[in-house]
Amino acid sequence: MDITVGELVVRYLQKLGVRHVFGIPGAHILPVFDKLYDSDIKTILTKHEQGASFMASGYARCSGKIGACIATTGPGATNLVTGIANAFMNGTPVLAITGETPTYSFGKGALQESSGEGTAVNQNYIFRGVTKYHKLVQRIDYLPHVLRSATSALYSAVPGPVLLSFPYNVLREKVDANILEDIETSKGRSSAEDCTIPLEGILELVRKARHPVIIAGYGCVFSQTEGEIFNFCTQLNIPVATSLKARGVIPETNDLSLGVLGVTSKELAYRYLTEKADLLIFLGVSFGERTSYNWNPALLNGKKIIQVDINPAQLEKTFEADVAVCCDVKKVLNKLEGALKANPIEPKDTSYLPYYRDQYNHSTLNDEDFSLISYFLTKLHEHLNGNAVIFDDNIIYMQHYVNLTKNRCYFPNSGISSLGHAVPAAIGAKLSTSKPTLAILGDGGFQMCCMELMTAVNYQIPITVILLNNSSLGLVRKNQYYNYSGRYIACDFINPDYACLARAFGINYGHVASNSEADMVIEQTDFSSGINLIEVMMNKDGFPTYSSGR
Repeated sequence: MDITVGELVVRYLQKLGVRHVFGIPGAHILPVFDKLYDSDIKTILTKHEQGASFMASGYARCSGKIGACIATTGPGATNLVTGIANAFMNGTPVLAITGETPTYSFGKGALQESSGEGTAVNQNYIFRGVTKYHKLVQRIDYLPHVLRSATSALYSAVPGPVLLSFPYNVLREKVDANILEDIETSKGRSSAEDCTIPLEGILELVRKARHPVIIAGYGCVFSQTEGEIFNFCTQLNIPVATSLKARGVIPETNDLSLGVLGVTSKELAYRYLTEKADLLIFLGVSFGERTSYNWNPALLNGKKIIQVDINPAQLEKTFEADVAVCCDVKKVLNKLEGALKANPIEPKDTSYLPYYRDQYNHSTLNDEDFSLISYFLTKLHEHLNGNAVIFDDNIIYMQHYVNLTKNRCYFPNSGISSLGHAVPAAIGAKLSTSKPTLAILGDGGFQMCCMELMTAVNYQIPITVILLNNSSLGLVRKNQYYNYSGRYIACDFINPDYACLARAFGINYGHVASNSEADMVIEQTDFSSGINLIEVMMNKDGFPTYSSGR
């Protein structure tokens, strides 16, 4: 049966399991929207295409499924870039569908053309560095190859975003619907599927080590390895530190948890690694700038290193490992579990851990400056019983004041780390979960994305925004305080009246300037079915003490 390419695109989305597509229509992408009209896919009209790409990414990160966004040609496509770049840096499978001017107008100065012909913007060139696969589809004869390539990138062991751009006239051409039958969407294909695992080498290093430590990264979350890590570390009594993105892969209340390893975190993991550890076992962790304390050699010096990662580009990227394994973390841990049954290893002595916990497992933030946010987040976490999905653009306060016990519930603004991410990401995520969904961000970031709250209102998507109000770009102001003698420039601003703004949006508002107000707001807020804006007042001259060196 012949159908239009526009309908084929919709059927392709359905085959990928897409149930929501975020975006804004325009003339050149209307052939797809027209076919979405008759489909079971729900379209979410956003206020800006950047919000659409953040929503798709939030949906994908929370659900573990493919997120989808859609835009017209020219500015519609270019507005997607930051959110797509964020997905690329996070390894998030997001499919972006964009329109394009008709092929017969290429190079002639068509309105909003982005074909790259003549003086037109080259959309494919713009997206080339932030996608796993991208294609301007100018002919239908190679559509099967394009769709197979796109699917492979979305479902790969190291996934990422895909961009498919369709000229208007191509979307209206007819094509055989049966070409979708050959598109394979089974998950888990991997170039490391048949990897060789040097079990004896790994076990020998673990056996000889007195004080090994596991550093678990997002690869453990992606491969759903929580149970295997818990079994391995408890069987051998090995402490576990996590990267920021892997929080909750082992409950942070567990006696073996060292919490987050990273420049914005508490001192516990850093102190233990530098003063005690003799073997570091990196599992699916990139050891980037934050986790590595700007690649501080003190973390690695004098230690044996085992590194496991499914992405060969991560292996020995910043350090030399004694054993480097390109393989899925889950597969390696399952093999180790079997080997340990045949050749057990004595559990390690962790009698010294209480000392480190007593000395260094505390916030280094000034109590006077951050007592309110500490109180608010602690009480909020208790009220929700840790059963919430949180998108956090700020990250530092959640690290210091809240212990997480589950993963895939906390999503820090990592990757490209764009301001204005949390609100749209939380909106997208809420469509995949029944849990209360929160966005935590500062007032600077909020003003970059606040209109997306009306998207939540339009579709009655219940989220709660925790707005940290210090009337400044806090990170910039902190760096100017520590590194530029307090010469503040382009970091302070006047905020609107957020109570009035909430009323204009038609959403609930809460104001927190004291512990008593925090108690009242938490008690009165409907986190499950309401759309809420909670403003928490902060001291603009209270600065975290960590330094990024910039």
